[in-house]
Parts: sequence; structure tokens; C-alpha cells
Amino acid sequence: MSRFCVYLGSRDGHDPRFLAAARTLGEALARRGHSLVYGGARVGMMGELANSVLAAGGEVVGVMPDHLVEREQAHLELTRLIRVRNMHERKASMAAHCDAFIALPGGIGTLEELFEAWTWRYLGLHDKPIGLLDTAGFYSPLLTFLDSTVEHGFLNAHTRRDLLAAEAPEALLDALEARLAV
Repeated sequence: MSRFCVYLGSRDGHDPRFLAAARTLGEALARRGHSLVYGGARVGMMGELANSVLAAGGEVVGVMPDHLVEREQAHLELTRLIRVRNMHERKASMAAHCDAFIALPGGIGTLEELFEAWTWRYLGLHDKPIGLLDTAGFYSPLLTFLDSTVEHGFLNAHTRRDLLAAEAPEALLDALEARLAV
């Protein structure tokens, strides 16, 4: 079916719902016949997501720069681990290997990757759908802020609507699959 690039934290986060959402998303991706493309770590939410896809019989492609193989603790049991030279190559490779993007809770790396993919869509460099999994309201403040950028005239409403959001993994996948089918 489709390949989903998922950006998410290499830490667990403090709320157990974050790890549960990563597991649920991974199981749903595999059950629906989709592949996972992600940053390649075996720790934190990244590891939880990859392990859930693998346990459900799905395919997982990790992409990791050489300098992070030790720091982020590369997952060596993936379907495929692509090693690249730097972060720029990582993001480009992940984008090239996917059909859609999802962001789960994470830190500055997750946000940077999300905004770059969304910016690339805005600039017409791809037309892949993008969604946020708003587990436990994690992204609610960001979504409110983004709505205010529209109100203040710094973002057009169409571009804002390009960023989908849902609280449940299944609902987000339904919305993204609908955009893939167009």
C-alpha cells in the first residue's frame, strides 16, 4: 500500500498515552498494509513505533546519519536501515521513501522535520499529505497558534488546512488515506 514517514521523539515522554499511541499507530499501519519510514532509533517512542509495526508483520525502513547511530541507538532489526552522511540527507531520504507524513509528540527535531515537510508541500516540492497525531492534546497549543497565524495574515487558510490533525491513530490514518486516494 503506502509508505508513511513518521516523525516522533526518541524519548518516551512523561505521559504513558504517548507510547500507547505510538504502538496503536504502528499496529494500524501494519494491519492496513502500510510501511513505516522513520528515523531508525530503537529507543523511546521511535523504538516503540518500529517494534509495533514489526510485531504486526509490517515493513520498517529506518534512516539514520552515521553520527547518530550510537547516540540514537540504531535499531538493527529493521526491514532496512539506511545510513546517510548527515541530517539533510536523512530528511531528504525519508521524504523520498514515503507517500505521506505523520508527526507524533516529540521535541525540536520532530518539529523541525514536520515544518520542513510542510514547507516543502507549500512550495510545491511534493503533494504528500501531512498529519499530526494530537495525543493527549500535545499539539493543541501549536494548532491554536497556527490558526492565529491565519487570523493575523501570515499563513493562508488553504495551507493551514493542508496540515491534518486527529486525536486517534485510526482517525488520522483515515484522513491521510482519503488524501492519498485523490
